[in-house]
Amino acid sequence: MTKTDPLHHKTGIRSMSDRNGLQTTFNLDLPLIDFAGSAWTVRNAVEGVQIFGGIGSGKTSGSGRMLALKYLSAGFGGLVLTAKPDEKDLWQDYCAAAGRREDLMIVEPGGEHTFNFLTYEGQGGNTENIVQVLKTVIQASEEKASGAKQDPFWETALDMLIFHIIDLCQLAYGEVTLQTLYDIVQTLPGQTEGAAVQEGAFHKAYAAALNRVDGQVTAWEAAQSTDRLAQLQSQFAYDAAVCQDMPDARLLKFVDQFFHETYGNLSEKTRSIIDFSFSGFLFRLLREPVFSLFCQGISTFTPEDCLDGKIILLNLPVKIYHKVGRDCQIMFKYIWQRAMEKRRIAENGRPVFLWGDEAQNFLHEYDAEYQATARSSRIATVYISQNLPNYHANMGGAKSDFRVKSFLGTLSTKVFHANADKDTNDYASALIGEGFFEETSRQTSVSGEFSSSKTKSLKIDRIIRPEEFPRLKTGGTKNKGRVAAYVHFQGNVLNTDESFIKAHFDQNYTPTM
Repeated sequence: MTKTDPLHHKTGIRSMSDRNGLQTTFNLDLPLIDFAGSAWTVRNAVEGVQIFGGIGSGKTSGSGRMLALKYLSAGFGGLVLTAKPDEKDLWQDYCAAAGRREDLMIVEPGGEHTFNFLTYEGQGGNTENIVQVLKTVIQASEEKASGAKQDPFWETALDMLIFHIIDLCQLAYGEVTLQTLYDIVQTLPGQTEGAAVQEGAFHKAYAAALNRVDGQVTAWEAAQSTDRLAQLQSQFAYDAAVCQDMPDARLLKFVDQFFHETYGNLSEKTRSIIDFSFSGFLFRLLREPVFSLFCQGISTFTPEDCLDGKIILLNLPVKIYHKVGRDCQIMFKYIWQRAMEKRRIAENGRPVFLWGDEAQNFLHEYDAEYQATARSSRIATVYISQNLPNYHANMGGAKSDFRVKSFLGTLSTKVFHANADKDTNDYASALIGEGFFEETSRQTSVSGEFSSSKTKSLKIDRIIRPEEFPRLKTGGTKNKGRVAAYVHFQGNVLNTDESFIKAHFDQNYTPTM
């Protein structure tokens, strides 16, 4: 691994436009990293990277630093999720070193940038988008807390509750706000209702929705011919015609049935569990600094800014903001992923990266599904984590084996730094595979007269034994800033017959400007 930059200035990824123009053509075969004479390209980058390494192994300062600077130097846009307080400073240094300082957008408390996710996802009155975002984050949060995937009943019940509350908001007020959602869920009708509940936010919203739909029905009826109305004498025929001609009336009927029949008749214990799953999440979003950053006002940026080369950094480190910091980053990550998948590559083919150090904090149930198609959307995912058990603990605990394997299988390049975790080292060793080794045995006999014989045979063994990983160089002055790792590739990246290489990353690497 050398300190020289790839052939970026000769076959430049920016060659089709200047820095202020929108670029449409990018070279997927642009070399990013030279592995012993073999080029690792943008095409390999968009197939995903997973970096493993124990504490102090050099995973962030070694291979992580190298990849970040290569992506920035090549003109990628991207999203950076943060778990540690120093990541903002780290990425400011990266962007400065790569000449991308002006492209870095830092989203943080007291900063200049805000993003109203309800307005963004609710464009055109699309309830399903908002529901999908909310339930994905809620389920990710609960899965991390319990270490297990939720029972399908609770998932379905929560989906239906969120859908109908958002529909009620849209019908009543023509918009969805976080405060309104929270107020309604706090005053939902039950089997027994007090006067306070009857005067609460739910009943006010229901009355407003009913009044709005009644006005539409009155206008609809006035526009019907006498013959048409004569055909609608029965209540059933009349209601069917109204619901067929007016989507809002049909929607209100669903809302009424759900809250006054289906949901209202659930046991108090069951309802309280569902209510608190939703209201507890909304409560966290209503608190500062998250509310001002993601839940109100006018957005100063959108995920699509990354397609113009912006790097969005969410400076809400999990180590400082804990659960709410994690939840809002998962929320924006999911919105960003969906936006990037909708892009039209023919109009803008700029590669973008998704960066997560301590990535286990930011996983949700659709990550494997999203990552499976990330290549066609030119999304270069880089996830960094200490070990495999981190993923198991955050993706369903003891029953997560296939989910973790499915997820890791979508990340084509895997980097293994020094590690003391047995499961991770076994996984790395098995992934690199087995080979034939020559084994020599000697037999000696002293009965009667001395004799000795030597035989050679082939045996199959791991090419890289698990016990080799803890001994890898971890950088620092002792190792002259060199960090060692085994890198495993999918496909014929290397010019040899091997699928892996032992590489050394320079902690002092800086790109050539």
